[in-house]
Amino acid sequence: MPTVGLLYPGHSAEDDFPALENRIGGAVRLPVVITSVGEDAHRVDALLDLGSDARLADGAAQLAAAGPDAVMWACTSGSFVFGPQGAAAQASAVAAAAGVPASSTSIAFVDALRYLGIRTVAVAASYPDDVARRFVDFLRAGGAQVVSMGSHGIYTAAEVGTLGPERVIEMVTAADHPDAEAVLVPDTAMHTLAIIELLEAAVGKPVLTANQVTVWKGLHLLGQVPTLPGLGALFRSGR
Repeated sequence: MPTVGLLYPGHSAEDDFPALENRIGGAVRLPVVITSVGEDAHRVDALLDLGSDARLADGAAQLAAAGPDAVMWACTSGSFVFGPQGAAAQASAVAAAAGVPASSTSIAFVDALRYLGIRTVAVAASYPDDVARRFVDFLRAGGAQVVSMGSHGIYTAAEVGTLGPERVIEMVTAADHPDAEAVLVPDTAMHTLAIIELLEAAVGKPVLTANQVTVWKGLHLLGQVPTLPGLGALFRSGR
């Protein structure tokens, strides 16, 4: 079975991944290594430190014992703050350290939109406004048109990890826009993998969440993405 290793910063929603692995009957292995965190803060300087090559290389070394076929830096803000070129360089450094293909959640969002043929999106961000706008800039650089954005000013990943399903659904519905073909939820600190079908039902369109696109991209690095239940439109296309 394919093994997608995950480098996950700190502790907030890392349990999303083993819970998914259990729900899909072990069709995919998703070993998680917790990478070091200097300061848990949705602030640009802290995020640049969070995504440093040294922290990720250390995590990749720890992940080697799990024998991953691909590795994902499971962090959106700690990748898009570097910009498109910086995020690509960051992923290349992880691949070199791990010895297998690698990518990141921010790159996964752009690639998932292309895969689905979606260009116009709304963003439901938990971050403070200045950080959320960097994600919007990253998407636009990748060819997406962002027609609305909700930012919620949540300063730490730990706090985001405590948000319940009803609150996440509220954030997604509030951010939606009639012209948006999909709603994007960019924080891997948010528990989403068990509620994607609920999110899509709430807005009547595809919803792409950080943890969802992270798993998808890890599989996409290895070839064809299997159809997996409960993970929304992205995993129903089976291409």
